[in-house]
Amino acid sequence: MLTKTNLEELLAYKSKSPILSVYLNTNPAKGTIEDYKLQLRSMLKGIDLPQDVEAVKEYFDLKHDWGKGRGVAVFSNQADDFFEAHPLAVDVRSRARFHHYPHIKPLAALFDTYSGSGVILIDQQQARFFSFQLGELKAEADFSGGDVKRQKHGGGSQIVGRSRGVEGIADSPDVISQRNMRDAAQEAAKFLKANDVRRLLLGGTDKNISLFREMLPKSWQSLIVGTFSMSMDSGHDKVRAKALEIEKEVEKKRQGKLVQTIITEAAKGRNGLTNPEDVLDAAREGRVQTLVIQDGYREKGYQCQDCGHMTLQKTAACPFCSGNYEEIEDAVEMAVRATLRADGSVKVLEDEQLLSEHGKMAALLRY
Repeated sequence: MLTKTNLEELLAYKSKSPILSVYLNTNPAKGTIEDYKLQLRSMLKGIDLPQDVEAVKEYFDLKHDWGKGRGVAVFSNQADDFFEAHPLAVDVRSRARFHHYPHIKPLAALFDTYSGSGVILIDQQQARFFSFQLGELKAEADFSGGDVKRQKHGGGSQIVGRSRGVEGIADSPDVISQRNMRDAAQEAAKFLKANDVRRLLLGGTDKNISLFREMLPKSWQSLIVGTFSMSMDSGHDKVRAKALEIEKEVEKKRQGKLVQTIITEAAKGRNGLTNPEDVLDAAREGRVQTLVIQDGYREKGYQCQDCGHMTLQKTAACPFCSGNYEEIEDAVEMAVRATLRADGSVKVLEDEQLLSEHGKMAALLRY
């Protein structure tokens, strides 16, 4: 399972020799193994890193498990004896890049959308807790409370529960179910905290979800991003698929609102930037809270070898320190790396017309 530590290690890794980064979508619902191998060969054609190209081909021919996952990220630098392959449970756009550092822009976007996901299935007696990381099951747990049975018509009670108040008289089904949900909410809070959940989905009937939501601490209620109907005995693959579907929909709506917020802030001269040159400066200075990029956007740029200033315009000398500029293949990737180093987040948007009309790269600033 790809972790935040893996991402941080890739962010820190640099080499004097080029590193080949390959992302390949392998979703079996969208193509066959041969389709994807053909696409891979096409992407690698013309890349003048023969040892790395061969290492990547060998991995997909002999080592990759085609029966699992929807994508894979591979990083190879044979000159430095470096090779990593990370199968992914979520879709990724296929591409191949080579720089003196790993191409991590796609991974940064996936972490922002699909990391720290929690799902709770709830009914009046039981609860099931799930934690997902990039679409993979990270942890799960169960809770079971007191039996809740309906009272028998016209006679004795068949209610099973702990006595409260009057000895020998069992609690009502409503009392038992509320107690179960309260206890389940307490266990859920422990599970969610232990697994660093940042967004939460609730599954069950509308009534049960509504009751359970009220039992959760306010801090966890604020992280609920969606609800859905699902039976308690559903397999985790079905739960995962539903969670990914909802998360993608929620994220798309959030991204649209974020772009509008940035544009409004920029127009008012506050904490929004839509000019790529300004965004590069803010990223280098560590002021970017959220970097927003149009999917597929790349731009050649230049970076001062002394002070690190980045620009898209070719200049004889750095205006800040008079240092020499070095051409960089993708200035957008450098903005991503600078944002991540400053603990900012990165969002890569698909089909976002409003962003494409405002420079394809924008930022919400901390200050």
